[in-house]
Amino acid sequence: MKNDDTGARRLHEGASKSVEVSAAHGSAARERTRESHEYRDRPDDHFYRAAILFGFAALLYLSWRYPIFQGMVRSARHHEWGRHLVGPVLVWAALGLSMLMLRTALWFRYRTPPLADFADAPTMTVVIPAYNEGAMVARSIASVAQARYPHERLEIFVVDDGSSDDTWQHIERAAAEFPGLVTTLRFPHNRGKRAALEAGFRRGRGEIVVTIDSDSVIEPDTLLAMAGAFRDPKVGAVAGKVSVFNREDGPIPRMLKVRFALSFDFLRAVQSTYGTVYCCPGALAGYRAEVVRRVLDAWIRQRFLGRACTYGEDRALTNDILNQGYDCVYQRAAIVHTLVPTTYRRLCKMYLRWDRSYVREELRFLGRVVWKRPPIARAMALAEFVTGNLRYPIAWASLLLLIALIPLQPDVLLRFFCALLLMSAFHMLYYLRSERSWDFVYGIGYAFFSTFALFWIFPYALCTARAQGWLTR
Repeated sequence: MKNDDTGARRLHEGASKSVEVSAAHGSAARERTRESHEYRDRPDDHFYRAAILFGFAALLYLSWRYPIFQGMVRSARHHEWGRHLVGPVLVWAALGLSMLMLRTALWFRYRTPPLADFADAPTMTVVIPAYNEGAMVARSIASVAQARYPHERLEIFVVDDGSSDDTWQHIERAAAEFPGLVTTLRFPHNRGKRAALEAGFRRGRGEIVVTIDSDSVIEPDTLLAMAGAFRDPKVGAVAGKVSVFNREDGPIPRMLKVRFALSFDFLRAVQSTYGTVYCCPGALAGYRAEVVRRVLDAWIRQRFLGRACTYGEDRALTNDILNQGYDCVYQRAAIVHTLVPTTYRRLCKMYLRWDRSYVREELRFLGRVVWKRPPIARAMALAEFVTGNLRYPIAWASLLLLIALIPLQPDVLLRFFCALLLMSAFHMLYYLRSERSWDFVYGIGYAFFSTFALFWIFPYALCTARAQGWLTR
């Protein structure tokens, strides 16, 4: 996979300069970082809030008055079995819009946790599992070692999970560059990401354990941002913000950049307001070490339908933390840049792995974890489950109906495209509130791409949830 060398160089040059900053300058830099990652500190935030609220009103008006939506409903009602679909679709649309309005209200309440003070930062262990990562692992290690954090309170464990390429050589060179800070461990054969993480968890001495993927690099203030979120004693895990490292490598990374921004800066920010982020991502997550030790044995031995679980370790550990009664929150100021697929085939494999772990962990969450959460978290989780999963059968049936209607009423395809364009453009207001970037046009493209090219992944994942393969290894 091609890497953005220029981007990596800029990140690491900035990180190198950061460790030379004095305590006073560090404090000022942390304050600037906090402000730059807080919505309400931006002077144009009121404009985007107003635009989103206006967008809601416009959608409601257009839904009832404009022929795009009414025409599609009339076309469906004249079809033999389409008329039976209209009612469920309208009910689901009403539920989905209501859920979006509720999420938006919670999103406006989200506040970025302040960074930890450099002088009082807690002890921290960073674990980087690596497998056939090549030179990228050295960049990942450098970004952590050069991050703004007191070195006497930081330890970095890099675990080579039986790589068959030159990953170990890159790890050794990086460790030699940061003596006393980086500890390395090499498995003789591939044992899986859980085993690699477990090795770091058991050896680490930090109060906070942060996990970072070996194909990812962090920004200079990320570790202080992660530590700052643990000031609240109720917090057991923290999800960082995942951005795309290789966004210049084609349309798929650019679309994923927008998709990730909405997934983190919107969805996880909403979940954070009631302390129930459902998945702290493997690319960047932090855990209270004492809580991890309580669940480590069960997590490493997890099985599903009689088979050992080999993927979805991040959501599984998040479920375990929530099950202990702790909150899981989102830290917008902790940023990691990760490599993403550049081809359709690799993208499908990534989503398939994610959806399989979603099926497994959602069953766990709804069966046990959700009932231990506060009432608002419980209500939101159940509402999200209903509205989120109803979209699959309704979307598949609607797609089949669309195919059946096109020969009879060709204009229904144009109406469908217009409706999809309108809805995706509205959602881009959420993206623009977080990221002031023209890349929002790729978000509109992603709406069409996912509708027609990725619709098959979840049903296939549902039918093959018992599969064990990592797919990208």
